[in-house]
Amino acid sequence: MASFPPRVNEKEIGKLLLNLVDHTEVVRDLTFAPDGSLILVSASRDKTLRVWDLKDDGNMMKVLRGHQNWVYSCAFSPDSSMLCSVGASKAVFLWNMDKYTMIRKLEGHHHDVVACDFSPDGALLATASYDTRVYIWDPHNGDILMEFGHLFPPPTPIFAGGANDRWVRSVSFSHDGLHIASLADDKMVRFWRIDEDYPVQVAPLSNGLCCAFSTDGSVLAAGTQDGSVYFWATPRQVPSLQHLCRMSIRRVMPTQEVQELPIPSKVLEFLSYRI
Repeated sequence: MASFPPRVNEKEIGKLLLNLVDHTEVVRDLTFAPDGSLILVSASRDKTLRVWDLKDDGNMMKVLRGHQNWVYSCAFSPDSSMLCSVGASKAVFLWNMDKYTMIRKLEGHHHDVVACDFSPDGALLATASYDTRVYIWDPHNGDILMEFGHLFPPPTPIFAGGANDRWVRSVSFSHDGLHIASLADDKMVRFWRIDEDYPVQVAPLSNGLCCAFSTDGSVLAAGTQDGSVYFWATPRQVPSLQHLCRMSIRRVMPTQEVQELPIPSKVLEFLSYRI
């Protein structure tokens, strides 16, 4: 016999389930753990991240402290073991979500870091900053693997801390693990391949503030400061078998374990996203 999902009680639709009250300032971002545990992390201008368990009536499990200023954005790694948070500072914070401790701070940006996103295999971390740059990091060792600039020549550190009309507002990884999108104040949305220095496609967008790929990666949605949402068909490419194998391996192996494999150096560099 065919089984059907339980009928939804219409009286429950739209009902307020929980009201999580503990932050003392504006809540800027929210992210659920991808493992289905209903663990929620909130990022706030009160300089903290708070971890909530929605299966336990919204009990607040932990407060993550370390930011010295506003926290703008946060993102879980695909396996839910790691959290990245960024805010009104030059540092990128990585947290161990099993122990609720800070793993490390990633240093390299020259202005506030405002957005972050992990690649689908968890091997890469993209961060966007007002310093006109998007960095791609190896979150397991803190190395900067790639840099995507939005102002040429890129501003030197002494100038990158000011207004430059190229502030990057948002960055998002495509689910193919090959492309990212970025929004900047120069009224452009850019699509990049992670192995190329220049955008593969550019489109006009004024007042862009946030962006996200659809699940299949075929559409990018972008929200603007004037209340609009725009959609684009994204550049698409069939991933190579090598890349699919790399993603499969990197989903279960951090960089440290990959580097211990008895394999040729070129294969090691490929698995580490260094070529």
